[in-house]
Amino acid sequence: MKITLLLHNIRSTYNVGSILRTADGFSVNHVIYSGYTPTPAPYSTLLPHLSQKITTKIHKTALGAEQTLSSSYSENIIEEVQFLRSQGYQIIGLENNLKDARLHQITEHTLPGLIAPKVALILGEEVEGITSKLHQFIDLFLEIPMTGNKESFNVSVATAIILFYLRYGIDLNRS
Repeated sequence: MKITLLLHNIRSTYNVGSILRTADGFSVNHVIYSGYTPTPAPYSTLLPHLSQKITTKIHKTALGAEQTLSSSYSENIIEEVQFLRSQGYQIIGLENNLKDARLHQITEHTLPGLIAPKVALILGEEVEGITSKLHQFIDLFLEIPMTGNKESFNVSVATAIILFYLRYGIDLNRS
């Protein structure tokens, strides 16, 4: 499976770093930063000393994955999503508590048959999720079922769960 991650409007440098380290662990093919997601050098447009400060914070949790992963920055997330779709990618959003027929829990037995071999996984802002302007471009939303008192996982933890599912869970469900 070919996986591209789109980090759109992630607020925390530590979440970005943790996502990058997890992406490396699950052999993500490419990471795209967009919106106000803190980006490591060379993608930062901030002054050099501020860029270095953000890169250092990301490195604290990424532990070098920010340097080894293939990555880029997109000024226009909608154009990026449309380009990925034109390249044969299925656009998947990681969301929860969404009233949408495209939303599927990863525990659904029929879900593996809905996942394409090339996916672009959009991760949204920690509190608000994926911006509504992107919803129309998403083919499928994935949700992680929650059984505790909280309504969601931290975005970096949720990313790890979804990437594990995409790499191994689909095959486990098919056997």
